[in-house]
Amino acid sequence: QVQLVESGGGLVQPGGSLRLSCAASGFTFSRFAMSWYRQAPGKERELVAGLTSTGSRNYADSVKGRFTISRDIAKKMVYLQMINLKLEDTAVYYCNARQSTGGRIYDYWGQGTQVTVSS
Repeated sequence: QVQLVESGGGLVQPGGSLRLSCAASGFTFSRFAMSWYRQAPGKERELVAGLTSTGSRNYADSVKGRFTISRDIAKKMVYLQMINLKLEDTAVYYCNARQSTGGRIYDYWGQGTQVTVSS
């Protein structure tokens, strides 16, 4: 059974930091690209940060220099370190695992964790 379980969200003041975690199970973690998405109220879900199975990273322009995605293959964990948080970072953050192989796409999502940036 595939599971992605996010944790680490919460309420933080502008300029603060949070680290989100995503625990993965039920699939071959090392072969999947892992990403963090977010969805703010009234907006579409957007890619925040991605990490390919080979270790390449990409970030949304709005978070470059402030967010860092990383993974621990042995622990099957993905992290999103967020610093200098802004009001506009408020959203539900989702962990995503994706693999395209053999003509099939495997796409898994977590349940999300709320991040609220407010003074």
